[in-house]
Amino acid sequence: MDVSIVTIVLVVLLIVVVVAFIFYAQKIKNGKQDAESLITDAENKANEITANAKRDAENLKREAELYKRDAENFKKEARYALKEEEQKQRRDIENEFKQERKELKESEQRLTQREEVLGRKDDTLSNKERNLDSKEESLAKKSDTLNKREQELVLIEEKKQQELERISNLSMDEAKNIIITETREGLTKEMAQMIRQSEEKATAEADKKAKRIISLAIQRVSSDSVAEQTISVVTLPDDSMKGRIIGREGRNIRTFEALTGIDVIIDDTPEAVVLSGFDPIRREIARMTLEQLVQDGRIHPARIEELVEKNRKAIDHKIREYGEQAAFEVGAHNLHPDLMKIMGRLHFRTSYGQNVLDHSVEVANIAGNLAAEMGENIQLAKRAGFLHDIGKALDHEVEGSHVEIGTELARKYKENPIVINTIASHHNDTEPNSIIAVLVAAADALSAARPGARRESIENYIKRLKDLENISTSFDGVDNAFALQAGREVRVMVKPEKLSDDKMTILARDIKNRIENEMDYPGNIKVTVIRETRAVDYAK
Repeated sequence: MDVSIVTIVLVVLLIVVVVAFIFYAQKIKNGKQDAESLITDAENKANEITANAKRDAENLKREAELYKRDAENFKKEARYALKEEEQKQRRDIENEFKQERKELKESEQRLTQREEVLGRKDDTLSNKERNLDSKEESLAKKSDTLNKREQELVLIEEKKQQELERISNLSMDEAKNIIITETREGLTKEMAQMIRQSEEKATAEADKKAKRIISLAIQRVSSDSVAEQTISVVTLPDDSMKGRIIGREGRNIRTFEALTGIDVIIDDTPEAVVLSGFDPIRREIARMTLEQLVQDGRIHPARIEELVEKNRKAIDHKIREYGEQAAFEVGAHNLHPDLMKIMGRLHFRTSYGQNVLDHSVEVANIAGNLAAEMGENIQLAKRAGFLHDIGKALDHEVEGSHVEIGTELARKYKENPIVINTIASHHNDTEPNSIIAVLVAAADALSAARPGARRESIENYIKRLKDLENISTSFDGVDNAFALQAGREVRVMVKPEKLSDDKMTILARDIKNRIENEMDYPGNIKVTVIRETRAVDYAK
């Protein structure tokens, strides 16, 4: 049994060895065939590369021969060109030499002729010199005679001056002072006449044209005359609602004021609550919130907070609508959406009680009408007038004046350079560089100065009247001054013995200049100087 197992194992091993030998023999045979095929491919590629290299070498050789022939042709052409250039230069040089020889000959001929002429002139000059010597002698004699006569005239003038001083009882300095005073008065009179004539002529023409243009522009614009307030009044259904608004221990009213930033004034006014605050946007949010609370009836801190947040989002949407509507009114349809939203904030901004957004629309319309009369770009004038006060929407949030803020906004959103300059110059902070900038400044003044557009505090009004009178009475020769027509005119009474009629014109001009330099005021101020002489007697 053991012998048979060993035999079987040996047989199996022998079979395995034979199979392995056959497998390796086959593999060696296949490897040899692969090597032969690789060698064959390499030889084919080498032959192909050799053939290509030979073809490239032949092509390069042919190209080299062509370049060589081209180079030889180029050398030949260059030699021909150099020879032709050399011949041309030689011809030019020879022609120049011939021309110079000709000019030298002509110059020699002219010099010879001049020498002959100068020789003749020398003879003539020698004769003239002799004549001049004789004339000099006669002139010397005449000069001595004139000197003697001048001395005699000086003596006569001195005697005449002494005689005049004796007759007039005046010295020379006193006489000079009299003449200078008379001359100054005459010049003052002529200067005053010239000023009056030039001012009358310029004023007549300018006023006529300006009144016509402004009247045509104003009559085409209709605006409201409503002054904005810094308070809002909310009507209540009954007085019992006031207690609910205050809440237990005042918690409702404290929450309301903390969230809105607006003071709630609850007094004896029947069925009404007053909201007071200088921020119109916050005041509007407070008004809307309080009206909704009164209508709903549920008044507690959580409900107040909810409605305040809701109305803040609603007012933001309203602001955009106000800006879009105003832009549509003035024809600025392509205005940037951000600028429209910023302009919408001006609906809740006032200046001297005038709504700034309404003022901007009014300025745009007036500027457009003025531009139409002047033949300027109407749409550009309206756009500049509409945006001139855009800085007021952010002047309480951004540092700087509304002019600086508006100018930076216009630059940021790449507005027209004329619009940027109009915003920067409408308060004379910079020089206007276009007619449209001047028209917008005029439209701004017209919109602010028209009756009912703005209101001022009584303190500012009284101060302006006092400043007018103080400036007028500060000049020499002024007896009294009165501010009239709500500060639109000042009448100056002068002392007739100190100021003449001619000096009145100069005084009126000086007062006008002082008012322009030292005061801020809307519109124009008329300066009237009055000089009056009275003769009074009594019959007894």
